[in-house]
Amino acid sequence: METFLWVEKYRPNDIDACILPSDLKNTFSEFVKDKHIPNLILSGGSGVGKTTVAKAMIEQIGSTYIMINGSEESGIDVLRTKIKNFASTVSLEGGRKYIILDESDYLNPQSTQPALRGFMEEFHKNCGFIFTCNYKNRIIPPLQSRCSVVDFIIPKKQKPKLAQDFFASVTDILKKENIEYDKKVVLELITKYFPDWRRILNELQRYSASGRIDAGLLVNLQEVQIHDLMVSLKKKEFTKVREWVVQNLDNDPMRIYRLIYDSLYDTVDSSTIPHAVVCIGDYCYKSSFVADQEINLLACLTELMAQCKFK
Repeated sequence: METFLWVEKYRPNDIDACILPSDLKNTFSEFVKDKHIPNLILSGGSGVGKTTVAKAMIEQIGSTYIMINGSEESGIDVLRTKIKNFASTVSLEGGRKYIILDESDYLNPQSTQPALRGFMEEFHKNCGFIFTCNYKNRIIPPLQSRCSVVDFIIPKKQKPKLAQDFFASVTDILKKENIEYDKKVVLELITKYFPDWRRILNELQRYSASGRIDAGLLVNLQEVQIHDLMVSLKKKEFTKVREWVVQNLDNDPMRIYRLIYDSLYDTVDSSTIPHAVVCIGDYCYKSSFVADQEINLLACLTELMAQCKFK
């Protein structure tokens, strides 16, 4: 069956093909070379390659694995059944098996995560665990202490090189898909969403339906008009604020929160800036796991509108 999504169709199946900072690539390459992957917590932002790395390492050493999505299968009974059924059997390949718990920071820290600690101890001889998460501080200490924690952090000096590598990768994909493209447009898209590789590839596929990636895409990537938003907040025009949110839903939520934060000192009275910073930080954190980004952003803006004094 043909894979429709480019992110799956062109997912790297070995560590050498993954676009990573050199220190991370060296670390994962050593695990593959030793043919042993320790229990891991892979922590970092969305789309940086955590799940891809986990799958690539396991596939390279020829081991068996299952993947469980913590945001979709967070119930303790479901996890217990899946993990026990998988971990209690011997691999056909005769080696160690692995369980990838994707988006594990969604798992309940009061019930599910403590139970996982028990599973890790019970099946440690036969099975390894790899957790991926956006926020490692949402993983309980007993789990962290049983894993090696790897942060997907890109050193500033390596960002240009990684962006170039990804440009080469995505243009190769566009050629394979017979999509004509404007290099400047592709570069601008990468610059906007770096280092969210998944978002970049999804956006390119989305806009490739016409068979060409050209300047028309940039119309959809126009700058967020923060000034208009701040004026509406000052005037307490809730309807206009809501309309602004709807019009900007295609933008990265984290980018919007950052732009609002950057505008505070020009638009908000200094006496209420501390509250505004705490408010933005709170909703920025929630945006990583809420079901509805529109409601979350509108709730943040409503609180700013009600609590802040504007210039």
